[in-house]
Amino acid sequence: MKKLLHILITLTSFTAAAQDSSDKITLVIHGGAGTITRANMSPEREKAYREVLNIALQTGYNVLKQGGTSVQAVEATIHIMEDSPLFNAGKGAVFTNEGKNELDASIMEGKTMKAGAVAGVTNIRNPISAAIAVMEKSEHVMMAGKGAEKFAKEQGLKIVDPSYFYTEARYKALLKAKESEKTELDHDAKEKVIKKNQKTGALKPDDLIFTEGRKFGTVGCVALDKFGNLAAGTSTGGMTNKKYGRTGDAPIIGAGTYANNATCAVSATGHGEFFIRSVVAHDIAALMEYKGLSVKEAADEVVMKKLVERGGEGGVIALDKNGNIAMPFNSEGMYRGYIKSDGKSEVLIYKD
Repeated sequence: MKKLLHILITLTSFTAAAQDSSDKITLVIHGGAGTITRANMSPEREKAYREVLNIALQTGYNVLKQGGTSVQAVEATIHIMEDSPLFNAGKGAVFTNEGKNELDASIMEGKTMKAGAVAGVTNIRNPISAAIAVMEKSEHVMMAGKGAEKFAKEQGLKIVDPSYFYTEARYKALLKAKESEKTELDHDAKEKVIKKNQKTGALKPDDLIFTEGRKFGTVGCVALDKFGNLAAGTSTGGMTNKKYGRTGDAPIIGAGTYANNATCAVSATGHGEFFIRSVVAHDIAALMEYKGLSVKEAADEVVMKKLVERGGEGGVIALDKNGNIAMPFNSEGMYRGYIKSDGKSEVLIYKD
């Protein structure tokens, strides 16, 4: 009997140890991709971005180190970026053609492959939390507009007056977009404004800030916890001057967000319409599952080849169950960073 008890205790200990993947916990973030170059970035603004990205990484890492789940880590991490006016998510959301801020977000966990999303919300302080509530507290995957807002309030989430999302920089961006009568993608300002103004002699210091520092910002996070489970989340304010309830890829499961323990977790940023058509996030997972590609090989195949061929611009962060990461982008830069189980982290912005 004692021998049998000893065997059972040994097996239980072995199983517990096997399930503990503390040595693999990893967290990866992005803060948007686009025309992000050293030439157009002031030292002060670069420092500001790096500081917030580092805080976001450390916040999520602490959740994971303390035994939190990948979903909890993703939520805490994205909160930091949603609460910063530097990114096009939450507080820093861009304006629609009607002068409103409409936010989207989604979450997916790799173990159960459950998912949740909200779209077109205007008074939820942290849309990522609303997406998680949809996943955990409802039978649905996506809720939109007034319905999503009502649900979030019922769940006790932070509801704010829409004026909370107002920032002068984003409002000026809307006015500039309206002046040109052109919808400008937040991640795709390019250098047209700079080149045009250089020719006319009208280039001002603020033009560089408008085109560079304030034009990019959809945020995302992927995480691997000690239990070996993956999760991915994405949050955005969408497009400057967008019309008619336009919704991009961020809240679309399989396009902007995807997670499956068998393959990887992915969060995307870029020209949403192209990411939706190409089902980018799921395509990366599919290449791993059906062709046996590594997370890096699959992410590169989709972002650096397929998207480019189809005219899409942007990038992704991807993470597999072993803690391997990929952060490819085909634009000039992408705010991104990662932190590993040993606490070593890195924040990157430019292509080189």
